Amino acid sequence: MNLYAIILILIVVTLLTVSLTRLGKIKTKADYLVAGRSLPAFVLVFTLLSSWIGSGSLLGGAENAYKHGFAALWQGAGGWAGLALIYFIAPRARRFAQFTIPDLLEARYNQTARVLGVVAILFTYTAITSYQFIGGGDILHLVFPASISAIHGRYLIAAFVIFFTAIAGMASVAYMDVAIGLLATGTLCAALPVLIHGFGGWQAVLAALPATHFQFFGDIHPFNSYLGPNILPDGTHERISSALELFLPTCLLMLGNQSMYQKFFSAKSEKDATRAVTGWVIGTVILETVIVALAVVGSAKFPTGEVHDHPREILAYIGLHAFAPAQTVTTIPHAIGPATVITTTEILPAFSLHVLQLLGALLVGAIFAKIISTANNYLFSPATNLVNDIFVRYLKPKASNKEVLLVSRLMVVFLGLWALYQGLHTESVLKASLYAYTIYAAALTPVILAAFYWKRATASAAVASIFTGTFVTVTWDSAFIHTHVPAILSDRDAIFPALIASLLCLFIVSLLTPPPNAAHLKAFAEN
Repeated sequence: MNLYAIILILIVVTLLTVSLTRLGKIKTKADYLVAGRSLPAFVLVFTLLSSWIGSGSLLGGAENAYKHGFAALWQGAGGWAGLALIYFIAPRARRFAQFTIPDLLEARYNQTARVLGVVAILFTYTAITSYQFIGGGDILHLVFPASISAIHGRYLIAAFVIFFTAIAGMASVAYMDVAIGLLATGTLCAALPVLIHGFGGWQAVLAALPATHFQFFGDIHPFNSYLGPNILPDGTHERISSALELFLPTCLLMLGNQSMYQKFFSAKSEKDATRAVTGWVIGTVILETVIVALAVVGSAKFPTGEVHDHPREILAYIGLHAFAPAQTVTTIPHAIGPATVITTTEILPAFSLHVLQLLGALLVGAIFAKIISTANNYLFSPATNLVNDIFVRYLKPKASNKEVLLVSRLMVVFLGLWALYQGLHTESVLKASLYAYTIYAAALTPVILAAFYWKRATASAAVASIFTGTFVTVTWDSAFIHTHVPAILSDRDAIFPALIASLLCLFIVSLLTPPPNAAHLKAFAEN
């Protein structure tokens, strides 16, 4: 059995062990859904980091960086901007101390807003979970190419994630994220300088790639097939627009992310929630930058071959191939007869060679673990919605803790199968991630921020905003839109039309309807 397989097996066994050890401590709804509101800042930092950086960054962001260079950081920068604002939201979210975002929507608006919020979250989070299955399947295929196809890998990853997530809820997810976050941060940061040195240094990377890979906007236009007339002759307008299509969905998802708020609801205190954001900012900036840099250097080292056709696999491909011992081919001519070809392994100290091989295996393992962690977080969160916001709220308000835990686990299975179905019918992780981000960004983030910061926002406006943002995003790629909307608009990403429509509904309807009463504002008032 090779080293890569051993690392993956160790990760799977460790994850299962942690879940099983936490199982006996899950007694109540709060234990399962928000870890008994007991998570300290240190644990929060890594569970937030692990839930945020998954296949969207490790596959979608890396694919974009492989093709377009450092301009792919516009996607990560959206998260950084969102994090800067979250610093001020975190203590308010912990003070509110509920279980889910729809709890917040009903408290501030009404029951209809709660139900529509659940629908938007289900669309978003199952889509995010689906491309974690794609990423995990890709890694299994790369490590076991002869026995596991990429499609079969998706089935295996889905089965494991569903089982792991259903066992012990938030407590299991959060504490395992500490180990995963430390492993991924250390391994990715160690791999980058080794990869650059192995290629011949940074100057060699600069010489091997086009200049656009190192420019502020680069040549990014990955989502739209229509490249219309540019305002500026060099195409600056087009590149700025495409940069915003990366930036805005990520920023707005970050600001309204239910998985994030659920972690804040799980914090021991408001102070722990605020401290966690500081560590999360630092970790996210470092990891997003390192991921893009690894993919850029990888595009120089592996410009052709299998990874050129599947660029989303570049980080795992680096782990599998970049740290293997180099080989030199020497041809010795013979005066009589055929020449002799001698293949030799470059002489390295045995310790260094073993360290390099271990680094490559750990890199693949860290990516795999990150994907598993993100899948757990985004599968667990919508299951919480169905249980807390539908089952307990409307179907069985007096359900016992035992009944809530049983239904919670059944919902994890149901949503996991739905996510697997989506993963089997999706190929572009980058496109899928932006679709998921846009639903949330347009439908939920505006009304969530208004709940905390705009007293004039009304229930009717929130309902109109959530419905419109979801509807525009989901239907934007439909035949009707492409038939009736000019190509210069319909071939763009959905973020601009969906967000504008959502904001217009929020502001106009709020101003046209009576202001909310004091009861709706009380829970959101400053202490």
